[in-house]
Amino acid sequence: MNNSVENRFFAIVCGALLVFVAPLFVLFLFLSSERADKEIRDHISVLLVANAQALAKPLWDLDEDSVTQISATVVSQGAIVKVEVRDQSGQLDVSQSTIPRSFDGKLVQVSRAIIYNTVDGPRNLGSISVYYPALGLFSGLKQEEVVFISIFIFAVLTVFGTALIGNRFFVIQPLMRLTAAIEATRQLGSRHHVDWQSNDEMGRLAHSFNEMQTKLESEEKELKFAHRRATDIYNLTPAMLFSLDEEDRITAVSDYWLLATGYNRAAVIGRNFADLVTPTTRDKFVKRRRAESGLTVTVKFVCLDGRTMDVLIMESEAGAGAHDRLSLSVMTDVTELKASEDRNHRQAITDHLTGLLNRQGFEAVLDNKIAAADAAGQELACLFVDLDRFKWINDNMGHAAGDMALVELVERLKAHLAPSDEAARLGGDEFAILLPAKDAEKRARVMCEQIASIFETPFAPDMHLSASVGIAIYPHHAATAAELLQKSDMAMYAKKRDGKNGAQLFDNAMLDRARSRAEIEANIEAGLVDDWFEAFLQPIVNLNGRGIAGFEALMRLNHPQKGLMPPAEIISVAEETAKIVRVGNVIMEKAIANLAKISRISGMQDTYLAINFSPLQFEPALPARLAAFVGRHGIRPERIVVEITEAVLMHDNPEIRMIVTELRRFGCRIALDDFGTGYSSLSYLNRFPVDIIKIDQSFTRAINDGDDDVRQKSRMLIEGITTLSHKMNCTVIAEGIETEEECRTLHQMGLDYGQGYLFHRPQHAATLIENLMASQSAVARAS
Repeated sequence: MNNSVENRFFAIVCGALLVFVAPLFVLFLFLSSERADKEIRDHISVLLVANAQALAKPLWDLDEDSVTQISATVVSQGAIVKVEVRDQSGQLDVSQSTIPRSFDGKLVQVSRAIIYNTVDGPRNLGSISVYYPALGLFSGLKQEEVVFISIFIFAVLTVFGTALIGNRFFVIQPLMRLTAAIEATRQLGSRHHVDWQSNDEMGRLAHSFNEMQTKLESEEKELKFAHRRATDIYNLTPAMLFSLDEEDRITAVSDYWLLATGYNRAAVIGRNFADLVTPTTRDKFVKRRRAESGLTVTVKFVCLDGRTMDVLIMESEAGAGAHDRLSLSVMTDVTELKASEDRNHRQAITDHLTGLLNRQGFEAVLDNKIAAADAAGQELACLFVDLDRFKWINDNMGHAAGDMALVELVERLKAHLAPSDEAARLGGDEFAILLPAKDAEKRARVMCEQIASIFETPFAPDMHLSASVGIAIYPHHAATAAELLQKSDMAMYAKKRDGKNGAQLFDNAMLDRARSRAEIEANIEAGLVDDWFEAFLQPIVNLNGRGIAGFEALMRLNHPQKGLMPPAEIISVAEETAKIVRVGNVIMEKAIANLAKISRISGMQDTYLAINFSPLQFEPALPARLAAFVGRHGIRPERIVVEITEAVLMHDNPEIRMIVTELRRFGCRIALDDFGTGYSSLSYLNRFPVDIIKIDQSFTRAINDGDDDVRQKSRMLIEGITTLSHKMNCTVIAEGIETEEECRTLHQMGLDYGQGYLFHRPQHAATLIENLMASQSAVARAS
C-alpha cells in the first residue's frame, strides 16, 4: 500500500494545504455567500409580493397576454433568470427564461401563491415561481475580500500545481489510457484493452478492465446470436406479429405481417396502429387497449391497397414499467369467418323463402322501431296479416304452389312499402308489417287498402287468396313490443271470426273476448281433469208414428258453479286449441255407455247412437278407439252412426277418406250433417260411403216461411234432396223441427226421421232413461 497513488497524492496535497489555514478560508467564503444570497432573496420576496397581486386579475380572466407581459417584466429584474406562472386548473402555463444555453449551474426556486379576492372570498388561482442562479462561495465577495482571496488563490495554485504534477505521472496518465480504450470501444465497436502495467491501484484497475473487456466481448457474441435467432423466429413465424410501445406506436412487424398487409417496414415503424384501423372500429380498439392489459379485440384493418380485413388481435405484455410498456401482438385475418358469422346471423333472422325477416328478426326490429318512434315523436302501426284459405292451396295444389304464392305476395307487397317500413314472415301464412307515421292509424288503413288490392289479381289460375288483417297502434293500444304484436294478433283473429277478408282495428272489447276465451279454455282443461263433461242425448223419432229410432249425443259442460255452459263456444275454443280430440273421446265413451243403459229398456235394443266428430278427431287411432268402446259395452257397430260435416270432407284428405272407410268397414254407419249448406255437398254422396243425410235446420224453418218464394224454393230443395238420397239408399233426417206444421209438411215430403224441440229436447242420460221408463210404464198400464 506504500506505493499506492492514493497515498502519494494525499501526502503532496496535505503538505501544501498545511501551510495555509484552509478551513478558516472556506468558512469565510461560506459566510460571504450566505450574506449575498439573503440579500437576493429579500429582493425577490418583495418582487413576488408585488407581481403576485398584479397577476391575480389576468390569471382570473385567463388573460395570457397580460400574464406574459408581467412575466417578462419580472424576468428582467436583477438576478432572476426564469419565471413560471401556472394556473391552478392547468389551463394557463406561462414560462419566461433568460438562461443561456451554455448555463449548466444550479437554479434556486422561490414561489408564491397568486390569490384573487372574489365575491365569495379569496381564491387561490395558481402560483408564480422565479429562479436565480445559486451563489457559489465566491459570488458574494467584496473588493477587499477579492484581494485577499487572490493572494490565497496564488498559494493554493502553488500547492495544487505541485499536486497536479504528481497526479499527472501517477493518476492521469493511466486514466487517459483507460479512457482511450473505452472511447475506441465505443466508436469502433470492438473491445480494446489498456496498455498499462504497474503495481499500484491503477495497474490493478487496468488489469480488471482488460478482463472485463474480454468477458463482455464473449457475452456480446452470445447476445448477437440470440438476437439473430429471435429475429429469425419473429419473421419466419407464419403469423402477423407486431409490437407496440406505450403510445401505441408500431415498433416492430414480422415479414408475414408485411406480406399480408402490403406495407413495407419503413413506412409503418413509428406509426400509430390505430391509424391503420377503420374509423368505425378505431375507438373500440383504443378503448379496449387502454382498459385491458391483455387485449383481445376484433377490428377492421386497412391494407396498403385499400382493401379491408376483419382481424382478431390478441396482445400479451412482454414487460411494463411506470413509463414503459412492451407488447407482442398477433393479428389473425378473420374476414371469411366474420362474413360467415354475418351470413349465419342474417339467415337466423331472415325467412329463407321470401327474404323477409322471420319472427326472431321481427321481434328484435320491433323494439328498435318503438325506440325510433319515441325519438321521432311518431306512432307505430303493427299489421298482423293472415292469409285466408292458404291451407286449402297447400293441401290441394301442393306446397310448391303455396310457396310460389307467398313469394309473389311478398313481391307485390314490397311495392307498397316505404323505406322506413318493415315487413316479416312470422311463419306459415302469417305476416307482420310495421308502419311508423305521425298518424299511424290513417297510414295503416291506407296500407290495408293496398293489401286488399294485391289479392285482386289471382296468383295463378284458380288460385284466389284474401287476407285478414289485425291493426294495433303504439302507444295507443300497447306500451311494449310484445303487447303490440299480441294485440294486432287479437285484432286479426277477431276479423277471422267475423268473416275474414278485411282489416280490423284493435279495441278493448277484444281483451274481454280474449279473457272470456281464456276462461273457457281453462274450464275445458278443468272439465277434462275433474270430469265436468257430460254426454246429453236428444232422441231422433220416426216421422211416421214418432217412435224413437235413435239418439244424437251432444256435448255439455256442467260447471260446478255456473251450471251448463253454451256448447258452441266450448266447441270452438276446443277446436282452436286442439283439445277437441280429448273432449270428443270423453263424450264418445260416455255416450256409448249411456246407450248401453238405454238398451236395457224394453223396445230400445235396436236404437242407434249418432256421434258428432270434429275434423281434428279423424286420426288413425279413431277406428280402434271406437271399436274398444263398443266392445266394452256390448254395442253392435251398426248401432253407431258417425256424423261428419262438410268441413271434414271438403279437403278430400286421403287420410280422412281412409279413416271413414275403415269405420264403415267396421260396421258403423256414416251420416252427413248439415247437408245443403256447403259448396258442393251433392258430390260427397258419390265420393263417400254415406248412409244418412241430415237436412240442416235452416231448411226446416224455411218450408213454412211467410215469403212464398222462399217457402217454395225450400220445399223444392228438401224434396230434391230426399228423392236423391232415397235413390242412393240413404235415410233422410230433418233437424230443428219445432212445430206440428213443420212435422206434417216434412212427413208429406217423404222424410224418414226428424229431431227437434217438438219431440224431445237434449237431456241428461239419467233424466232421459227415467222418462223413457216412465213412458213405458204408462203404455203398459194403458194396455
